[in-house]
Parts: sequence; C-alpha cells; structure tokens
Amino acid sequence: MQATARAKNLGMSARKMRLVIDQIRGRDVNEAYAILQFSKKKAAHSIGKVLRSAVANAVYRADEGGETLDVDELYVREAYVDEGRTLRRWRARAYGRATPRLKRSSHVTVVVDTRE
Repeated sequence: MQATARAKNLGMSARKMRLVIDQIRGRDVNEAYAILQFSKKKAAHSIGKVLRSAVANAVYRADEGGETLDVDELYVREAYVDEGRTLRRWRARAYGRATPRLKRSSHVTVVVDTRE
C-alpha cells in the first residue's frame, strides 16, 4: 500500500534538509523514526512530521480499501527535498550600502510503501 505526504514552504534551505532526508531513504519506517528522533539537526523534526503523515495516509488508504496493514512492514520508498520560494530581504551594511539576505524554503515529499 503506497502513500505520499508533502510539506511545502518549510522555512529551511533544501541543502540542509537533504542532509537528513538522505539518511532515511530506503529504510524501514521504525528505523527512520529512530534516526530522526536522535538526530541533532533541526530539519529532523519537520521531516519526522511528514513521515508520520505518510504512514497515517497509508493506514487510512488500507482501511478504506478494506485491507489490513501492518505499519512494521512499511519502508521509505522515496524521500526528496525540492527548493521552495526564496524571500529576498535586505540588510544594512557599512557606508550606506545594503546586501541581500536570501531566506530559502523547501518542499519535502515522503513516499512509503510495503515491501513485496
């Protein structure tokens, strides 16, 4: 039973999120939960929420279809991060100049599936 979850416009750069998402791709869901729980990265919290949502979507789809689904059989089939929009802000610098500050965001997608 395949299910997807997405989170858009998360306030962190895609480069930082990819460091965490690369660790859980292809792993069992319980193992991915453990990795995210003990990660020191701020991105692990947001990615954990998306993973929990994907698992909940899989359970819901199985219940709707009249099937039984064991959560322990799920694994992270796909997990990727795309760049979101960039907010352009300006910061005052010396001699009356201004330098840009780029506040980047990202979109996270997690797909879980059962092993066959």
